[in-house]
Amino acid sequence: MDQLLERRWVRLLTPSLSDLFLIAILMWVFAAGQFGWKGLLADGDVGWHIRTGEYILDHHSVPRHDLYSFSKPGAAWYAWEWLTDVTDAALFRWAGLKGIVLTAAVLIALFCTTLIRRMVWRETNLMVAMIVALMGAGVSSIHFLARPHIFTLLLISISVWMIEADLRAPSNRIWLLVPLTVVWTNLHGGFLALILVLGLTAAGLAIEAFLRPAGWAKPLRYTGLTAACAAASLINPYGYQLHVHVREYLRSDWIRNVVQEFQSPSFRGESMFQLEALLFAGVIVAGSLLRRKQIVEALWILCFAHLALSSVRHAPVFIAVCSPVIASNLSEWYGAWTAAASKASLPGIFNQMAADAAKGFRRTSLWPAAVIVTLALMNQPLKWPTDFPEEMFPTQMVHDHAAQITDPNARVLTTDQWADYLIYTNPKQKVFIDGRSDFYGPEVGNEFIRLINGQPDWTTILNKYGFTVALLPVDVPLTQLLKLRPEWQIVADDGKRILLVHRATSVPPTGNIGPEPRF
Repeated sequence: MDQLLERRWVRLLTPSLSDLFLIAILMWVFAAGQFGWKGLLADGDVGWHIRTGEYILDHHSVPRHDLYSFSKPGAAWYAWEWLTDVTDAALFRWAGLKGIVLTAAVLIALFCTTLIRRMVWRETNLMVAMIVALMGAGVSSIHFLARPHIFTLLLISISVWMIEADLRAPSNRIWLLVPLTVVWTNLHGGFLALILVLGLTAAGLAIEAFLRPAGWAKPLRYTGLTAACAAASLINPYGYQLHVHVREYLRSDWIRNVVQEFQSPSFRGESMFQLEALLFAGVIVAGSLLRRKQIVEALWILCFAHLALSSVRHAPVFIAVCSPVIASNLSEWYGAWTAAASKASLPGIFNQMAADAAKGFRRTSLWPAAVIVTLALMNQPLKWPTDFPEEMFPTQMVHDHAAQITDPNARVLTTDQWADYLIYTNPKQKVFIDGRSDFYGPEVGNEFIRLINGQPDWTTILNKYGFTVALLPVDVPLTQLLKLRPEWQIVADDGKRILLVHRATSVPPTGNIGPEPRF
């Protein structure tokens, strides 16, 4: 017994290759990466997520009407990621933006680690697994942001792993997906990906049962599991109305036309080349699976490849669901190709090294937890963000001219991303439009687009909403038009952003922002 306990402690205290992979992702991508921790704050949505979470913590209820706009004051609003909002708010109150970016980085590193561990679990050659996993991480990096969807990336990978294990050896553990769905539904709308995977699995098993008579127990089991998870997703503050809203959101032609991440991928840049390669490989693998009558995983690949091609935001989900399947089949082909190679040959040496190293991806020690705790306690020399990145947000200008911008009577015209930052800076700030594209819809959204681009009716829209302050990029058409209007006074211009105030507005003196406001 003593020897057994000693062995267990040695295993817990000795880092595995899996641990080193997770730690490397944390350090390489975030602690020492090109954009560092602040890259996780490149999307301003985290600003209103924090403030919404604080509202929920302070009022002990989820908002059902708008909190932030003067363009749709009091309109019905679904805070459908409320549990992520609360998590962000709690992290922010505990450790500021550091808590949020560290948590996001850990979730992303865990997601990447689950990919390669799933591949090793499927007996994939480690060399092939490393290549596909790193390519998958590169594709998914387009959404390496401190936003609610990172919960979906990790949870869908874990869920599919559970399904893969259950298909190999059925277990009652698969029913844990039901309570997981409840939590997931309140974190992010990506819970629909799980229901889709389960539905495809049930359909694929039914087709396999028809093609290779093997009984209908599995298809019926997964049909029941799909129904149970769908029913569990109704446990949220908005009930079935959440599903109606998410469906309309995903089907909105306007959102697909104006929101870049909802558009088809543009195959330019390294991450999109990696996606292209994996999509090609996936289609080839799907064809092979269909020939072997392995319908379930073929349906996964074909369905999620289609979704990735229709909207780039679905590309990371394609990676989470399908990359281990692709890697496993590529590994089989590589193994068949090198089967005749001697152990002394280069392929034989690589195969032996891969087999030996794969053992290190089948266990976990205490090292990842120790590194994460160390990072949480460490301030220097790491450059933790204390504000949103100045390269992307007008942080200095907002702080230097807080009196004009955060005046309760001010009607600020700015971009959706910068409006998110204004809400973060002052949760009582009312904005024209922000990152909640599903809330504003085409009515306000199209007015914003026409206004910012100086379309013929721009003065009508400007007067309709009575804007008193404009905080804009210098290169948008509206900026040039306002600079020509004598009633608009330039207050600040740093060459990238410009702040203009309507001369009829009573302009209080400038000043710096004091302590961060709370609800």
